[in-house]
Amino acid sequence: MRNRVFGYWLLAIGCWLSSQTVSAGHFLSDVTIDGRVGYSLGATAPLGIPATIRKLNSFTPTANIVLGIDARKPIGDWWGLQVGLLFENKGMDAAVTTKNYHMEMVKGGESLEGVYTGRVEQHVKEWMLTIPLTATFDLGQDWRLEAGPYVSFLTAKDFSGNVSNGYLRKDNPTGQKIEMGDAPEERATYDFTDQMRRWQAGVTVGARWLLTERFALRANFAWGVTGVMRSSFKTVEQTLYPIYGTIGVSYVIKN
Repeated sequence: MRNRVFGYWLLAIGCWLSSQTVSAGHFLSDVTIDGRVGYSLGATAPLGIPATIRKLNSFTPTANIVLGIDARKPIGDWWGLQVGLLFENKGMDAAVTTKNYHMEMVKGGESLEGVYTGRVEQHVKEWMLTIPLTATFDLGQDWRLEAGPYVSFLTAKDFSGNVSNGYLRKDNPTGQKIEMGDAPEERATYDFTDQMRRWQAGVTVGARWLLTERFALRANFAWGVTGVMRSSFKTVEQTLYPIYGTIGVSYVIKN
């Protein structure tokens, strides 16, 4: 009797799983899948240049490659819901001239804090996995617009640099003056990598233009609204946002 009841249960579960598979197959039948590759250009910076940053001396983008895949489910004739998985880097190398800029640094093994006037070199690296969830809208057969939130998990990160050709007023604007030279042994360094967020969130907007049946051009703009540093980090007074635009191509894997 028990074996018979158990057999009935297995049969019922098998029928349910079969119906769910059919339903899932029907739901996924019109899902399209695209692969994409791109290059991002932007900066990790505050909104608006503060008065303490007097000049941008140099800016060099790093290997900001984007690789990813997107799956889109149409909703009606023009709208759709799209989810993606991206592997990307948002990095830069920059040098600025500051005046009375609040900083922490290390020189000769000594940790120093105060307001700094002079040259600051900065290196930022953020390799991450990003999941964008966007609503899409088709403008005819060739153009598609998309917008929505994203969340990123950093797999590798770096926020470091050095200061030179200036001086630090220790503790406050009238404190002890500590000179920084241009030679490596005369510089001070800083490293705020441990203060970077591991999780970030933001919004993205973009467009896709279909060139052929399979290939398309893409352009996206992403703004990380959470900032790159933890909320408890107060050394840099301004919130630093990753603001990047991406251009690239996509290929229709499943139409």
